[in-house]
Amino acid sequence: MNLLFVADPLESFQIYKDTTFAMMREAQRRGHTVAACEPADLVWRSGGRVEARVREVTLTGTEEEWFAERRSVVQALAGFDAIVMRKDPPFDSEYFYATHLLQQAEREGARVFNKPTALRDHPEKLAIMEFPQFTSPTLVTRSEQAVRDFHAEHRDIILKPLDGMGGMGIFRVKDDGLNLGAIIETLNAGGATTLMVQRFVPEISEGDKRVLVIAGKPVPFCLARIPQGGEVRGNLAAGGKGVAQPLSARDREIAEALGPVLAARGLLLVGLDVIGQCLTEINVTSPTCFQEITQQTGFDVAAMFVDALEAAVAAS
Repeated sequence: MNLLFVADPLESFQIYKDTTFAMMREAQRRGHTVAACEPADLVWRSGGRVEARVREVTLTGTEEEWFAERRSVVQALAGFDAIVMRKDPPFDSEYFYATHLLQQAEREGARVFNKPTALRDHPEKLAIMEFPQFTSPTLVTRSEQAVRDFHAEHRDIILKPLDGMGGMGIFRVKDDGLNLGAIIETLNAGGATTLMVQRFVPEISEGDKRVLVIAGKPVPFCLARIPQGGEVRGNLAAGGKGVAQPLSARDREIAEALGPVLAARGLLLVGLDVIGQCLTEINVTSPTCFQEITQQTGFDVAAMFVDALEAAVAAS
């Protein structure tokens, strides 16, 4: 297959942990050709097709200069066998526009994973609203009073912005309500910004588990991201320690319930975040943790993904 990865600049990859790199490496190992571009490279002109200036690359197997660029060429996206959308969050206006360009490429015959409409329809924090049976008590609101009432009911809560990533902007407020007003002001911007509030799940001490689901089926191991020091956040970007472990019965229950539903909507790869018994987020833009799971367990997540990609292309 001739594959195009829409991603961040290749020069920014930290290949010892980068999931997109792991996908590329496995694809090349199987004889597939690999190209890459950034969302900024996507172009559409009336009367033509969605194109991009793409970098055709070969992975070198070395760390310092991990890829060699064979050539840079403008090519229609529909000319690739598959396009893998791997641009990291935030899901801002430019990401949104990129999904529309990719959707137009689909109309022209391109096969895009994850599907652009599904990326737009599943905002990573709000997507849990569809599955309340698996979540802790949750509030989505602009109202300061609603947040205060939620705190009065649950006493120990987590507040977070809807567009945060890597643990950015997450606050815990305990029973004493210390700094609750200031935190609401920071996140809520005087009623202009919607935020999410959830009852604190004490099992965070055991890790915020990333459960990967590929083509509707769970990877048998998750990565528990365990907070360190005085942190309440387990995110690796916030200093959490990643420990791979087999899925619990609850992890598997959640993954097997959501997996087929999300796969049917065009989400080939999903990262579910689970704390204790509770689903907290559904990550669809650029789920990670392939390499950490593989290195610690020996289970080849990238191989499972490329198997699923090959099958999806063959079926389309």
